[in-house]
Amino acid sequence: MKIHQRVAAVEKICGHEFKDKTLITSAITHPSAVEGKPVSASYERLEFLGDSILGAMVATDLFEQFPAMDEGGLTRMKISLVSGKTLSEVAGKLGIGDLIVFGESEKGTGARGMHSALENVYESIVGALYLDAGFEVTHEFVKETLTPYMSPKLAERPLSPKSRLQEVTQRDMRCAPEYKLEDEEGPAHKPTFTSVVLVDGRRVGRGSGTSKKESESAAALDALERLGYQQAKE
Repeated sequence: MKIHQRVAAVEKICGHEFKDKTLITSAITHPSAVEGKPVSASYERLEFLGDSILGAMVATDLFEQFPAMDEGGLTRMKISLVSGKTLSEVAGKLGIGDLIVFGESEKGTGARGMHSALENVYESIVGALYLDAGFEVTHEFVKETLTPYMSPKLAERPLSPKSRLQEVTQRDMRCAPEYKLEDEEGPAHKPTFTSVVLVDGRRVGRGSGTSKKESESAAALDALERLGYQQAKE
């Protein structure tokens, strides 16, 4: 499928025709497809922006729709809605998987690579929409695609290490954990990432994995153990 066909298909999914086609082109382009080119050629920068915008929009919607729910429940619901599992599922059902532009080095990673790419591209599309169409159009897209997953049951789900760490640090220290990529080793098709997590500027955990998110999860688990928390502890 040619790039202009992919762009047109994503525009149909979004319900918006982009004025700046480079934004949506970058949003569906995996970094492996543009190795050696500027970082703006892939979805990485847009993913960063989209992640922040998505979090704010989901938090606002939850705050308004569940006025009787406490902070802990709202936090668990938000984390579940913007988690990799949920976003990957949403993007997959929207048909985004067939539209992502991959490089040769990424095509052999199978389901793991696709799961991560779907999550990242959903966030990057949110970022691209925000820049090209503004808040209201972007918020409408987020509401249409994530609202079906918005349920109080999410507040009861066991949390991942990253989610649990965020909950306890916000509750007990009034600050959110910050993740930083410390190292990246290995070939492009099979890299190993190492991340650290800081709380209030202090490094509290370190971990490695085959993706940035996996290394962050390992760092969060390390932090929970070092800080004396158990994932099931309330």
